[in-house]
Amino acid sequence: MSLWEKITRSNFLIRLRSWEYWPFGIIQFPAILYWLLLSVRSLSLVFFSASNPGIPMGGMFGESKYEVLKKIPAQYTPRMLLMSPSAGLRGIRERIEEAQMKLPLIFKPDIGERGYLVKKINDDHDIAAYLTRIKGDFIVQELVDLPLEFGVHYMRMPMQTSGKITSVAGKEMLSVSGDGRLTLRQLILKNDRAKLQWKKLQETYHSRLNTVIPDGEKIELVSIGNHAMGTRFIDANHLINDDLSRAFELISSQVPGFYFGRFDLRCATVEDLYAGNVRIMELNGCGAEPAHIYDPDFSLWKAVIVQLDHWNNIFRISKANKKQGVRYATHKEAFEYYRKFKSVVR
Repeated sequence: MSLWEKITRSNFLIRLRSWEYWPFGIIQFPAILYWLLLSVRSLSLVFFSASNPGIPMGGMFGESKYEVLKKIPAQYTPRMLLMSPSAGLRGIRERIEEAQMKLPLIFKPDIGERGYLVKKINDDHDIAAYLTRIKGDFIVQELVDLPLEFGVHYMRMPMQTSGKITSVAGKEMLSVSGDGRLTLRQLILKNDRAKLQWKKLQETYHSRLNTVIPDGEKIELVSIGNHAMGTRFIDANHLINDDLSRAFELISSQVPGFYFGRFDLRCATVEDLYAGNVRIMELNGCGAEPAHIYDPDFSLWKAVIVQLDHWNNIFRISKANKKQGVRYATHKEAFEYYRKFKSVVR
């Protein structure tokens, strides 16, 4: 790689050229200002806590992902267990065997965000390594090995009997394709998105980095559909139609106290998505973003407009719920949830 390439393809310039990689605070700054304005109108900094009465803090932070998933009918969710690190390797293996679940599995914090410590676990070594890092309870979840992954954002006003889909984001896992000449190391460093994940990938694939990948062979480097882990988000709003709305109306109506949030799911085909034949790995409340805005071709200006509309919907739903007797959380309650959240996510 020439000096010029080293400069122009430095991690700093890769991030600078694409706003999707910019720090969270910069991207969210207009939305933060709007949240403060809405807080003044609501006379509460945590008005959003009333957006989903069935989820603590409306799902903004500190909620148990396990408890939220348990609200969804089992036909839509993978099998899962809630674990404590104190169970140790032996205890965890025993629970997994009792539940007749088999490796590989997905381990994720019960309280977390943005893909923090979400790992695919293949063997006892992976379990032992995970236990050295996790600080609180975690979920052991069946691996959903279906080819398509989406984030589907739904909202419904409390006084209405039906809602709508406001965002659909497709997810393209981080991968590279061999050409019969380059090693895995070279393929990773040649790919801007993969290059930003180099430290993690170097650790994961240390034994294969110098292997030449055959022509046409595709290697999925990360199997977790999270933007922070290199997944490419795709604006898939063109998939929104009456069939999709009906499918998620049926699912959402069965989740008590849910009005606003994002279903992160996998399915076999788009036809299955329209039919509601999906496996939901997570349901995130009002803290979930409309993920389609992180499509590399989506403009920052359009993303800001979507985010402001997103917060306006949270405000409208929270205000309507309050009129129906749902109270806003106190600032003390919010602080306790946030402190619990930060004690686990660091």
